[in-house]
Amino acid sequence: MSHHHGPGAHDEHGHPHLIDPEPWGTGDPAVEEIVRGEPAARVQVPAGVSPRLYNEDLAPTTRKGRTWHAYSIFTLWANDVHSLGNYVFAIGLFALGLGAWQIMLAFLLGAVLLFLLLNLSGFMGERTGVPFPVMSRIAFGIRGSNIPAIIRGAVAVAWFGIQTYLASVVLRVLILALAPSLAPLDTDSFLGLSTLGWISFVSLWAVQTVIVSFGMEMIRKYEAFAGPIILATMLTLAVWMLVEAGGTIAWSTADSLTGPVMWVRILQSAALWVVVYGTFVLNFCDFTRGAPSRRSVVRGNFFGIPINMLFFAAIVVVLAGAQYKIDGTVIESPTDVVNAIPNTLLLVLACLALIILTVAVNLMANFVAPIYTLAHLFPRTLNFRRAAVISAVIGLVILPWNLYNSPVVIVYFLGGLGALLGPLFGVIMADYWLVRKGRVNIPDLYSDSPHGAYAYTRGVNRKAVIAGTPAAIVALVLALVPAFTYISGFSWFVGAILAAVTYLLIMDRHTPFEAVDGEHIAVAPKH
Repeated sequence: MSHHHGPGAHDEHGHPHLIDPEPWGTGDPAVEEIVRGEPAARVQVPAGVSPRLYNEDLAPTTRKGRTWHAYSIFTLWANDVHSLGNYVFAIGLFALGLGAWQIMLAFLLGAVLLFLLLNLSGFMGERTGVPFPVMSRIAFGIRGSNIPAIIRGAVAVAWFGIQTYLASVVLRVLILALAPSLAPLDTDSFLGLSTLGWISFVSLWAVQTVIVSFGMEMIRKYEAFAGPIILATMLTLAVWMLVEAGGTIAWSTADSLTGPVMWVRILQSAALWVVVYGTFVLNFCDFTRGAPSRRSVVRGNFFGIPINMLFFAAIVVVLAGAQYKIDGTVIESPTDVVNAIPNTLLLVLACLALIILTVAVNLMANFVAPIYTLAHLFPRTLNFRRAAVISAVIGLVILPWNLYNSPVVIVYFLGGLGALLGPLFGVIMADYWLVRKGRVNIPDLYSDSPHGAYAYTRGVNRKAVIAGTPAAIVALVLALVPAFTYISGFSWFVGAILAAVTYLLIMDRHTPFEAVDGEHIAVAPKH
């Protein structure tokens, strides 16, 4: 993909942006110095910008000083793809009757589609330098943008709590392996958790809150540290299982699918794999706003999505196939493999790796979105750190283990909110790429003037709401009504396509759109 073509490849004077000279680097010394330098004094709100729409964390990032190079984006995916939830989902396909090559094919199809969608979404962040809630103002208006921001933030904050709980379960296993005498602490119950459960949960919750309070740069560094650990751990687990199984694996279960049913299941699995990332596809710009070039986005995504996902699928096939060959059972998750490790030292190391992994996944997938949502709702009072603490407290007080243990909540609340993300994605992508063709007036995203480009009707683009609502209803019906179980996996796509097509039909595409750079109101990317 050429860096010099397409929207956003040139500045407002028509000069092409420089290609990132070292996309795999983590930043040259000068950049590192900027990032590590003393925190700047509170940025004054520039002229022509409303303090109700602008603060240091919502402002566009300057081109200089961006540190999310290809390696940073790759490690984002190295962690996220290998999350425990994804392993549970993928190993479940083996139990549903898909064999090794069918699982690999399903993931390859899903990965190619995700690679394309994430590049479209990522380029928007690299081009404008703004976070997701601000990006939503382009299509939904300066006030209407709260709709997608709140939906995305609500999904994320619930999953933040749930993922922290899942990591705390692994920590409990670790504590009991090291100190069996603490077992009595695991027998009582207060609000649904044992004393040891509370200790484990609150410890991990506090660690994540501290990491996030240091901003996006600390998250980038944590991801870069965790990525290689996760890849090495999963590879080691797979090799260990392969040796245990005598060097060969079962390529499919006794009741493997064939014919049309098999192909439908492969396509369903590929679609569901994209849906798992429906949240991330939406707010990927929260990360790529720190990317120095399109090239870093494409390279990071290429190694992080198709290549890494095939590696993930191979690990899944080996773990599930080896266990099936050993005793004819299908494991549910890598934690089953870890629990079966006879050597205490190896058990401890594997548990630590799984905890490091879950924290890495949680920070980027579930913590960043609600922080930006809260900063967007209350820009005059909340900065990144305060919003992080509030998000963390919400993730704790909802008692997420009770949510996780209630199928009704998981299916209806989180499934329902997840179905709404497709129509939001459809409207935002259609607006940016097809209606405006990438031409954005960045300063007007922060203007509450009634003549601003994104003022619409009292700050809300009704056409975006009109296009998104019927699509959302259809997506909800497909996702939640039992009669549509067979096609429920496609609800995200149906919602996204329906919303995009409706939006294109009702929007005026002949208005001349102006591209205006935001450098003069941008701040150095300290996060």
